[in-house]
Amino acid sequence: MPRNQFQRMIFALLTVIITVHAYVFYSLYVVNGSTLMAVTGENSVLAAINAQGGISVFGKMVPIWAVILIEFVCAYLLEVVLGSPCSFKLACKVFDLRSTHHMIFETAVICATVGIMCPAMSFIAAWMYYPYYAGFSMVTLLADWLKLVCFNFPFAFFTQLFFIQPFVRTVFKLIFRKDIIKREETKNIGAEVMT
Repeated sequence: MPRNQFQRMIFALLTVIITVHAYVFYSLYVVNGSTLMAVTGENSVLAAINAQGGISVFGKMVPIWAVILIEFVCAYLLEVVLGSPCSFKLACKVFDLRSTHHMIFETAVICATVGIMCPAMSFIAAWMYYPYYAGFSMVTLLADWLKLVCFNFPFAFFTQLFFIQPFVRTVFKLIFRKDIIKREETKNIGAEVMT
């Protein structure tokens, strides 16, 4: 869908803004919410986070906004450098861009992106949220990484495929509407000339 580097950067930015907020909510409220409330004795997740002084990142307590900012920077860099380019190449290895229906090709790109980004971001998260106060063990880190992948992959797959990417593509089309219309007109003129 994006045609140049600027559009790719904007598309990645839109995707990461939504995805990071969804994952922080998912990780804190859905996966770890009851544990946080049980440990602190609070009756809400936000109160539990505030009671413990924030979220432990690299062994230090930081506020939620800092967690979102750190994850945003990591996810955006990873998406721009690895996720988008590799997922497009993987989809091109399976499907011919010219002859495959655009929805099938876009779905292949989304699936490849999830397959790359979920394990990569889960690995970064395993390092970030590792319980360093208990000492470090590579086996524990790898076990935490596998656990995070198992928790995150279904969430990533379904939210990206059915909610986040359709929404991002709609917003992207609104932002670059003039460019898309111009491209379609050029494509139609080229098709008329060929016939």
